Amino acid sequence: MSRVCQLTGKSVMVGNNVSHSNRKTKRKFYPNLVTKKFFVPEEGKFVTLKISTSALRTVNKKGITACIKEAKEKGFLK
Repeated sequence: MSRVCQLTGKSVMVGNNVSHSNRKTKRKFYPNLVTKKFFVPEEGKFVTLKISTSALRTVNKKGITACIKEAKEKGFLK
C-alpha cells in the first residue's frame, strides 16, 4: 500500500539533504501515517484506515462520519 493518507491525501514530498558544504542530494519526506480502526455508528461496523496523525486530530474534532464524507467528496476514499 502506498504512503498516502486516506482522509487528507497527504503523500510523500521530495526535497534535498543539504550538507555542511552545501552539497545537495535528493531525499523524501514521509507523512506520519498510522493504521487505525474506527467504529462508524451509522454503518454499525469498524473501518480500518491508514491516516496521518494530523488527520487523526481532525477525526477527534469533527467525528469519523464527517471526515469520511469529506474524503469521499474529494476523491481520497472510495
